[in-house]
Amino acid sequence: MKIAFVIIDVQNIFINELRPYRNVAKPFEYINYVAGMMRKHDQLVIHVRDVEEPDDGKGGLDIVPEIVVAPEDRQVTKLSSNSFWNTDLEQILSDYSPDLVVLSGYAAQYCVLATYNGAAERGFRTVMLQGGLLSEYEDAIQDVYRDRNVVSHTVLSAILSSQSQK
Repeated sequence: MKIAFVIIDVQNIFINELRPYRNVAKPFEYINYVAGMMRKHDQLVIHVRDVEEPDDGKGGLDIVPEIVVAPEDRQVTKLSSNSFWNTDLEQILSDYSPDLVVLSGYAAQYCVLATYNGAAERGFRTVMLQGGLLSEYEDAIQDVYRDRNVVSHTVLSAILSSQSQK
């Protein structure tokens, strides 16, 4: 099974505003764990960065330092909520032909959800990473999990491990 793991908008400009009132460490732990697992099994990891806001010259548009970005990871920049809109994400995924696309990142109710819907519209089987979403609204993450398909890192690990044993 081929899996693409997409990490959306985990950037200083957004996350630094969350730090005072949200636990960002736990979602980062899940994201890094799954990204590492994907890399270990030669799966695709993609980092999406929103560049709508002007660069503040202080690294605001950079991915937060807690998130590991490996040299083999792909990067996509976007100007709208849906990571597919006017980007090369669809082409990257089409070339890779994943059986499953796993989404994580910020903001659960906006960019991650818009990308989820965009992936579904393009025929990709898509799920959200349980524990891998961030939002400024406490109930937004639970709403997204309630209304969309979700996968845990444990299930992803089992899928990837079973493939390695074949």
